[in-house]
Amino acid sequence: MKIPAGLEPLLYDGLIDEVISPLMSGKEAAVYVVRSAGQICCAKVYKEAHHRSFRTHARYREGRKGRDSRQARAIAKRTRHGRKEQEEAWHNAEVDALYRLAAAGVRVPQPYACVGGVLLMELVTDAQGAPAPRLSDLELTEAQARDYHHRLIAEVVRMLCAGLVHGDLSEYNVLVDGHGPVIIDLPQAIDAAGNNHAEAILERDVANLAGYFGHFAPELLTTQYGRELWHVYESGELHADTELTGRFQDSETQADVAGVMDQIEDAREEAQRRGGRDTAERKPWGRVGALNAA
Repeated sequence: MKIPAGLEPLLYDGLIDEVISPLMSGKEAAVYVVRSAGQICCAKVYKEAHHRSFRTHARYREGRKGRDSRQARAIAKRTRHGRKEQEEAWHNAEVDALYRLAAAGVRVPQPYACVGGVLLMELVTDAQGAPAPRLSDLELTEAQARDYHHRLIAEVVRMLCAGLVHGDLSEYNVLVDGHGPVIIDLPQAIDAAGNNHAEAILERDVANLAGYFGHFAPELLTTQYGRELWHVYESGELHADTELTGRFQDSETQADVAGVMDQIEDAREEAQRRGGRDTAERKPWGRVGALNAA
C-alpha cells in the first residue's frame, strides 16, 4: 500500500517498521494498522484543524492546563506558532486522557507514544484476534443492548470519577473486543471540574448512548442517567462502583425566597445591634456620652 504522508517520518526514524493496512478514517483522524518494535499496533494520524469537525472548539479547551503561560499566550494570539502549539495541545490531550483513564480502570486503548501528530497505541482486537468492530457496525439483541449500555454507563461513571467527560461519546467511538465495549477517540475530552459546559456535554454523551441502544431496547430511551450522574457527582458522593437507577426527579419544593430574605435582614439587624453594643463596651467615652445625653 502507499505510505500515508503522516507516517513517512515515523518510518524514516524507525519508530514504526511497517504500515500493514488502513483501519478506519473518521472526522478527526485516519487510523492504520502498523508494526512497531515487532509488535502489531495502530497509528492514529490526526487531520489538520481545517479538516476536523471540532477544530479545537473553545468549549472543549476551557479548563485545560497548558504547559505554561507562554504556550497559552501563543495560542491566544493565533499566530502560526500559536496554531502549532494548539495542535500539539489537542493531540496531547488525548494521550493524557488515555493514561489517566487507563489508570482509573476505564476500558480504553493503551497509548504508547505521540510523535509528530501521530498517536501510537494498542490495537483493540475481537475474540478472533482481528481488529475489533465499532459498536455502530453490530446488530444487537435486546439483551446485548441492555448489557452494553449498563457497562458503558459504568465506564462513564469511572471517567467522571477520574475528572473527565468524553465529549463525543456515541456508538461510533466505542469498539467491542472479546470482553465488551472499549471507549476510543478522546482528544476533545474535557475537565469536569474546570469546564462550565461539562454538565451539558456529559448529558449529551449519555443521551447518545440511550438513543443508540434504545433502538434495540426501547425502555432505555426514557432513562435519565446523565442528570442523575451529574447530581451524584455534584453532591460529592460519586465513586467508581456507584450504581445508578436511570431515574431522576427535580425537587418540587419551591424556594421560600421571602423567608430567606427575612432571615438575612434579621441577621443584618442583629449584627448592627451587636456591633453597637461592642463599640460601647470597648470605648468608655461611649458610656459617658450616653450618660450626658440622659
